[in-house]
Amino acid sequence: MTVNLDGMQTQPPVVLEAVGLHKAYGAREALRDVSVAVRAGERVACIGPNGAGKTTLLTILAGIQRQDAGTVESRAGRAGWVPQALALYSKLSVAENLRLFARLEGVADLDGTVERLLEQTGLRDRADERVERLSGGNRQRVNVAIGLLGDSPLLLMDEPSSALDARQRERLWQHIGALVGAGKTVVFATHILSEAERYADRVLVLADGERLFWGAPGDLEREVGAHRDLESAFVSFLRQRGH
Repeated sequence: MTVNLDGMQTQPPVVLEAVGLHKAYGAREALRDVSVAVRAGERVACIGPNGAGKTTLLTILAGIQRQDAGTVESRAGRAGWVPQALALYSKLSVAENLRLFARLEGVADLDGTVERLLEQTGLRDRADERVERLSGGNRQRVNVAIGLLGDSPLLLMDEPSSALDARQRERLWQHIGALVGAGKTVVFATHILSEAERYADRVLVLADGERLFWGAPGDLEREVGAHRDLESAFVSFLRQRGH
């Protein structure tokens, strides 16, 4: 929320909007008429059961694959993309990985971009270390750094903390929080409901390819009555909706 010159509260602008997305793989509908609008500076969590369509949605938003119907408009240009599976060269150092992927992306200022990412992700002291020797948390930081190569204000992440322990997850989310504080907008899929509760401004609930809920985590909890946390509210919500 921002305040204009008249003292009135205004919403940040929409930077990513999808309308009526549909995607099918043969007879299976992965997405059915899904719409979402993400505002600048937001952290949006996409949650749902296995097979809900979360990864399909994110890959369409990232431009990795095309929808069968519907539209996607990104006012932030091409989004940064962080897939769930690490796409790193383990025998290369952190800096060598960043330099290689920067070349593949056609980055003009190669050295400047690598320096920026090492600083931005807190990996400067690991720049010359081979990726195979890094902890899981630091490998994921390299994965995030590659997603930031284009310096897009929009970052899409698929299960960014799924392979990390609790301490590594905390460090990763501290880093992501710093990115948001620096002006990034982040959309992420997660199975860890406590992450959505702690770190998301809004949540998108998908099940069987349909959008069932879009709003603040607290709104979901209030919709199904008093619950001790988002996870219990989420389970009750799906049960009420027949999932």
